[in-house]
Amino acid sequence: MSPTPAHEVSGAISALIQGRHQQPHDLLGQHLEDDGLRVRVLRPMASSVRARFEDGEELTLEHEAEGVWTAVRAGATATMDYRLLVAWGDGIEHLQDDPYRFAPTLGQMDLHLVNEGRHEELWKVLGARVHEYTGPMGTVRGTSFAVWAPRAKAVRVVGDFNGWDGRVHPMRLIGASGVWELFVPGLGAGDVYKYEIRGADDVVRTKADPMARRTELPPRTGSVVDEAEHTWADTTWMESRSARNPHTGPMSVYEVHLGSWRQGLTYREMAEHLVNYVVDLGFTHVELMPVMEHPYGPSWGYQVTGYYAPTSRFGTPDDFKHLVDRLHQAGVGVILDWVPGHFPRDEWALARFDGLPLYEHPDPRRGDQPDWGTHIFDFGRLEVRNFLVANALYWLEEFHIDGLRVDAVASMLYLDYSRKDGEWLPNVHGGRENLEAIGLLQETNATAYKRVPGIVTIAEESTSWPGVTKATSEGGLGFGLKWNMGWMNDSLRYLGERPIDRQYHHHLLTFALMYAFSENYVLPISHDEVVHGKGSLVNKAPGNRTDQLATVRAFLAYMWAHPGKQLVFMGSEFAQPSEWADGKSLDWWLLDQPAHYRVHNLVKELNRVYRAHPALWTLDSEPAGFEWLDADDNGGNTYSFVRIEDPARESGDVVACVVNFGGDSKEWLRVGVPFGGQWRVILDTSGYDQHSTPSQADLVFDAVEEGWNNQPFHVTVRLAGLTAVYLAPAQDRALDASVSEEEVGS
Repeated sequence: MSPTPAHEVSGAISALIQGRHQQPHDLLGQHLEDDGLRVRVLRPMASSVRARFEDGEELTLEHEAEGVWTAVRAGATATMDYRLLVAWGDGIEHLQDDPYRFAPTLGQMDLHLVNEGRHEELWKVLGARVHEYTGPMGTVRGTSFAVWAPRAKAVRVVGDFNGWDGRVHPMRLIGASGVWELFVPGLGAGDVYKYEIRGADDVVRTKADPMARRTELPPRTGSVVDEAEHTWADTTWMESRSARNPHTGPMSVYEVHLGSWRQGLTYREMAEHLVNYVVDLGFTHVELMPVMEHPYGPSWGYQVTGYYAPTSRFGTPDDFKHLVDRLHQAGVGVILDWVPGHFPRDEWALARFDGLPLYEHPDPRRGDQPDWGTHIFDFGRLEVRNFLVANALYWLEEFHIDGLRVDAVASMLYLDYSRKDGEWLPNVHGGRENLEAIGLLQETNATAYKRVPGIVTIAEESTSWPGVTKATSEGGLGFGLKWNMGWMNDSLRYLGERPIDRQYHHHLLTFALMYAFSENYVLPISHDEVVHGKGSLVNKAPGNRTDQLATVRAFLAYMWAHPGKQLVFMGSEFAQPSEWADGKSLDWWLLDQPAHYRVHNLVKELNRVYRAHPALWTLDSEPAGFEWLDADDNGGNTYSFVRIEDPARESGDVVACVVNFGGDSKEWLRVGVPFGGQWRVILDTSGYDQHSTPSQADLVFDAVEEGWNNQPFHVTVRLAGLTAVYLAPAQDRALDASVSEEEVGS
C-alpha cells in the first residue's frame, strides 16, 4: 500500500499528542507500504530509537515529530515480530516492546455481546487483564486495558509505568462498540493505572477503571492491575451447595461490618478469628456489609466506586477469597450486601464518565438520588444493565459468594421514592413504577439462579410491593428471600413497651402472621436498628439490666422459632449495651461479664437447636409449617405456637414454643401439643439467668390426653417472667414411624 501523505501524518501526530486521536494503531506500529515495512513508534523524550526484528536485522528510526520515531525496512513484504532499543540520554539502550504492534484482545463476539447488554462475563473482557502473546521472539506478557466510553473523543491509559503522561499510551476505539483498548507489554499485577478521558464536552478527566478488580488503599483512588493466584479448597462446600435449596434450608445469619468487628484485622486475620467465632456460635451464614471499594469509610460501603474490587482496606482480592474459602471449609455460607441502586458523584469515578451522563440517567428526575446525594444508574441502558448483572455474577462466580442481599430495593422500584410532586418523571404508562429497574432486578435474579445453583438473592424491600420473592416467570421480581421490615418494626416497638403495658400492644407480635407466608422472609435485626440514636438491642427493652437481658433472651428465642430466617447484627449476640460505632471495635470485654456471656451462650444454643430441628426451618414460607396454640393471651403477655416439619403430622419434627413477655412467672402453664407421649424441654431461656429458678432444660413431661389450645394433648410447664421455652417430642417420631412400618410389614 502507498504511504500516508505527509500532511495527513503530521495532522495525525498532532492529534495523537494532543489526546484527540481515536485510532493510534493506524499511525503507530508496523504497516506495509510500497517500499517495504514501516515502523512508527511513540517515544517522547527519547534520544535514539532502533528496531530489532525477529531475523536479527536492526533498523535505526528517525525522529519524525513530537516524540514520534519512524523508518522503513526496505524490501520487507510481511509484518514481523520486533523489539525496540531506546536510549534516553543516559548512554544505555533499553530493550522495550511496542504496544502498537498487537492485535485487539477483544473479539467481535465479545464486542457484540457488550453492546447488546448480554455479556454475562463482562469482567473477562473489560478492565485490566494480564495477557500473554506468543511470537517468534518469545512470549510477551503484559496487561490488556479495555474500557467502555462511547462518547469520549480520546482515551489514554496513565499510571506509574509511564509517569502519568497521557501522551505515551493512547488507546484505540474498536469500531462502533464504544470500547477503547490497548495492550501494554511488561505490565502486571500491582501496577497502578487510570484512564485519561477527553470527554464529549472536550474536558480531560482522569478516571478510575469501572471494572477494576483491585484498587489503591483509600484515600488514594488509583486502579490496580490484579492477577488471581488463589487456589480454592472449598470443593466439598461448592458441590454440596449446588444440590441444596437455601430457601427451605436452615439459615441463621450473623451480619458483620468488617472494619469494626475487631479493628485492625486483615482479611487473612479474619479468616482465623471471625471464622472461629462464627463456627463456635453455630451461625449458618455471615452477611458482610459491602466489601466493594468505597472512598468514604463511614458510608459503611453503601456508596460504591469500585463495583468489581473488594476494598483494599483489609488486603488484596486473593486475601478476600482466602476469607471466603476458610468460611466455606468451616461450613459457613457468605452473603454480600450489593448496592445496584445508586453510586456516588466523585469526579474520578463513574459520574459523567465520558464527559456526559453515562452510567447515571441523564434526567436528574431519574438520575439523582436526593436522600443520599448520589446518582441513580440508567437501568434502561443495555450496557449499564449489563455492567450490573455481570457484577452480581462476578461476586457469585469469581469469589464463590453464596448470596447477595440487595440494598434499598424500594428506592429502585418507585420513581417517586423520596420525591415530591413535580420532582419525578412517570413511566411510559404514566405510573410511578420504575419499569427499567424492575427489569434489571428480574434479569439479575433469573440469570444468577440459572448460572449458579444453590445461591440465594435477598431483597431489602420495605413496602408492600407484590411478588418480591415470586418467580420472574410468574411476573415476580425473582428474589429468593425478602427482609421482613414490618415484623422488625412491630417487634422492636413491642420490645420497647414496659411489661405491664404490653397487654395493650399484643397485636404487634401477632400481626406478622397475617402475612408471614405471602413472601419468603428473613427476620432482620440489622445494623440499621442499632445506630444513629436508635439504641442497642438490649437498651430497647425497659427495666433494669437484669430485666433487659432477660427480655433480649426471650426475644431471640421467639425470633429463632418464628417463621422466617434470622439475621442479627454483630454485638447483639452478647447484648452489647452501646450503639454500634463504625470507628471502634465491638465491646469484647463484655464477654468477661457472666450476664453477657450467658446471652452469647444462649445464641449458641439457639443455633444448635435450630439446626437440629427441621420443623424450625423446612416450611418457613408455608402456612402448614405453623400453628398458633394461643395468640390471644393479652393479659398474660404470652404467645405460644407450634412449628411442624410434616404437614400431615404422620412423621417428622415438631417444636412447640411458648414465650412470656410479661414480668410475672406462670408457675404451671398448660401448653397444647399435637401428640401424646413424652415431651422434652429443649430450651429454657431462664436457665441463662444466674438469678432465675433452675432451668427446665432436658426435663421430660408426659402429655395428658386432654385437649388444650385446639390440640388433643397438653403438657404443663413452668414459665418464668421474660422467658421462652421450647418443647419437642422426647422420641424421634420419624424413627418411630419407620419402625411401625417395619412392624406392619412383618
